[in-house]
Amino acid sequence: MEAAVFEQTHPPTGKIQYKDSTYEIVSKVAYLIGVPFRIFENEHESPQMAVYQKLAQDKNARIIRNLCIVRTDIERNFKKINDKMRMDLKSIISLPEYVSASAINELTADGINFIKKSSTMLSGHIVEINRIISDRINNCKHLFPLWLDWQYVRDLFIMPNGLSEKDTKDAAVVYYESLSFYPYQMYINWIPQDEGNILYNDKKFVTLLYQWHNDEFTEYSKVSDAGSYVKGNIYDYIADSEQVVVVVDCENSDPYKLSATLRRLNREYLDKIKTIILFDDVHTASAWSILEKFTSIPVEHITIERIKQNKSLVDIRLTARACQEHYENKIDSFIIVSSDSDYWGLISSLPRARFLVMIEREKCGPDMKAALTDSGIFYCYLDDFYSGDSEELKMNALFREMRIYMEQAVKLNVNAMLDDALRVTRITMPYSERKQFYDKYIKTLQLVINEAGDVSLAIKVK
Repeated sequence: MEAAVFEQTHPPTGKIQYKDSTYEIVSKVAYLIGVPFRIFENEHESPQMAVYQKLAQDKNARIIRNLCIVRTDIERNFKKINDKMRMDLKSIISLPEYVSASAINELTADGINFIKKSSTMLSGHIVEINRIISDRINNCKHLFPLWLDWQYVRDLFIMPNGLSEKDTKDAAVVYYESLSFYPYQMYINWIPQDEGNILYNDKKFVTLLYQWHNDEFTEYSKVSDAGSYVKGNIYDYIADSEQVVVVVDCENSDPYKLSATLRRLNREYLDKIKTIILFDDVHTASAWSILEKFTSIPVEHITIERIKQNKSLVDIRLTARACQEHYENKIDSFIIVSSDSDYWGLISSLPRARFLVMIEREKCGPDMKAALTDSGIFYCYLDDFYSGDSEELKMNALFREMRIYMEQAVKLNVNAMLDDALRVTRITMPYSERKQFYDKYIKTLQLVINEAGDVSLAIKVK
C-alpha cells in the first residue's frame, strides 16, 4: 500500500480546503480502530458521540473495536508485556496497566477468546488477534455506504503478513517508530507519514484513503454538505415567506439530489413549505414517483404526456401552475428546482412573488446565474448538499424497477412445473411423497447467475 503526496482538485472551484465536510465515515473508522471514548466525548474532536453510541450496540463492530484496542495496547507496550510474561510468568489478562481489561472482558462476553494455550509467546497473541480480525472484519461492511470502496477500508485493519510471528514484530517496529503519525496513536495498516489528523473529517480521510491505493476520489458531495451560508439564506427566505411552494422541473433536475437537499434542511423550516409540485415528463427518472416517501412535505406529482414526441410541455405547465398558485392561492414565495433558463420568463412575469432557485452546477449556464444575481435572487447548488442521504431513495428506486422487470420477465409456476414433470416421466406420487419432494427440492430452488448476468434456476441435490 503506497501513500503519496497529492493536490486535491474539484472542478471548477479548484483546490479543496476540506470545508463543510461530514463526519460519518471518520466516526465509524475511529470507533472500529479503537479510538478512546474520551475523544468521542470531546465536542472539539471529529469523531461523533452519536456514531459511537450506535456502533456500541452492534456486536460485530464492538468485537472489531475491542480486538483493535488490545492489539494496539500490545504493540505499544510490547517489550514491557513480553518481559512480564517471560520473567514473572504473567498472563496478559493480569496486566491491566498495559492491556485494556474492559476490552478483554467485553470480548469474553461476546464469545471471543484470542488467548490460546498453544500461544506461549506474546507475538502468538497478536497472530491470533490478526486471524480473528481478518475473519470478522467483513461483518462490518454493512456499516459503510456502497459508494465507498470497502476493500480500501478493510485493508486498514489487516496487518501485513499478520499470521507470521516474525512479520508481526516488523509491524510493531514500524508502529513504534512512527507512533505520533497514527490516528490517535491507534494501529492501522498504512505507510505512516505526517498527514496531520487523517480522521479530521470525511472529505480528508476518504481522499487520502483512495490516494493510498493509487486511486482518486471525486464524489465529494457524498462527504460534504452545504455550508452555513447557503443553508442560512434558505432558512431566511422561508422565514420571511407567508407560504412557500416548491415547483420542480423533473426533466432538468435530479430526484436524488433534491431528496438529499430536503433531508439536510431543518424540519422547522420545511414545515412552512405547503407542497412540492413535480412536473414530470413520461421519459424522466422513475424515482420521482416515490419521492414522497422520503420527505415530510406533501407531494403532488403531475405526469405530462407529450402531444409531439420531440416536444415536452413541462415548462409550459409549470409556468401556468405557478401563476395559478400565486394569483388564486395567494402563494407569495416559490422555490424553483430547475437548471433551465426558460424559467426566467416565469420569474420576470410575477414581480410581486419571491423566488429562490435550486440548480445543478453542470446544467446551468452562466447567463442564467448572472441574471439571477443581477436581480437579487438567491440560488444554490443541489450538488453542494450531502448526497449520502439519497442512498435510500436510490435503493428503493432500483428495487422497484427490478421487481417490475422480474414480474414481466419471470412467470414460472412451480406447481405446474412439477405436474408437467410427473406427467412426462409417468411417475405417480401420493400426496405425502409429493409434499416431501416439494419441500426438499422445489422450495430450495436456487438462482444461479453466470458472468454474463444470465439467470437460471438450479435444483439443489445433496
